[in-house]
Amino acid sequence: MTLADSLTLRPATDGDADALWAILEPVFRAGDTYAIDPRIARADALAYWRGGGRTAYIAEAGGAAVGTYYICRNQGGGGTHVSNCGFATAPAARGRGVAREMLRHALATARKAGYRAMQFNFVVTTNGPAIALWREHGFEVVGRLPGAFDHPRAGYVDALVMFKKL
Repeated sequence: MTLADSLTLRPATDGDADALWAILEPVFRAGDTYAIDPRIARADALAYWRGGGRTAYIAEAGGAAVGTYYICRNQGGGGTHVSNCGFATAPAARGRGVAREMLRHALATARKAGYRAMQFNFVVTTNGPAIALWREHGFEVVGRLPGAFDHPRAGYVDALVMFKKL
């Protein structure tokens, strides 16, 4: 049995703030995958992850939070039929299938909510594992933003727009 086999996914609650921050802090502080200030304050990070129409989920294994994702509409008006998500995996759980299971859950959640597509607006090209996972699940690169991300070690790198019809 793998870690992914034992995952439970559930909506995040106000009581999950510590668990969410424990996952989000190392991801945001690294500054290599999200276009978010690496010095973001805890309260601002939590408000970002759970605010603005986003519904956050927690992935748990053995009672411990090992990942989180949010889902929301990508745009308003004529774009409300396209969903958007953000994913973060706890450092100790990376490479163990957590993101894969969260993506499967997100795709099912999006379909159930009536979304017709899912779009990732800003996938940093140095994030090879995410790009491979999204492609494995049928996402296509529909746009490239040259030098759009200032990576802390690689310098200016491209960001991808990835899309999948549901």
